[in-house]
Amino acid sequence: MQGLELAEACRLYAEEKKAEDVIILDVREVSTITDYFVIATGTSEPHVRAIWTEVADSIKQQHGVAVGKPEGVRNNKWVVLDYFDVIVHVMIKDIRDEYDLEGLWNDAPQVTAEPVT
Repeated sequence: MQGLELAEACRLYAEEKKAEDVIILDVREVSTITDYFVIATGTSEPHVRAIWTEVADSIKQQHGVAVGKPEGVRNNKWVVLDYFDVIVHVMIKDIRDEYDLEGLWNDAPQVTAEPVT
């Protein structure tokens, strides 16, 4: 599982934990770091923890893809999961507003969610 398929799965698992404003940015043309960013907002530090653990656990259990050590788990205000092709950012709203990754990476198109049938 790589690239867009992994990003879509991360978005789905984040949304299952009621993450807000979950988006995928396709950064392949503007970054050499990764192919996709998944950005999600949690309403509190416990909510951020619930979101990122759901994503990490579900990706590992359902798809057999493990993530390295997440960054930011000490305070759960901004946690980063690095799957190489996909980097997942889960943040509380104040942090997301302050760092504005969507604005920073505004040259990267958003990936529209596939409708669930």
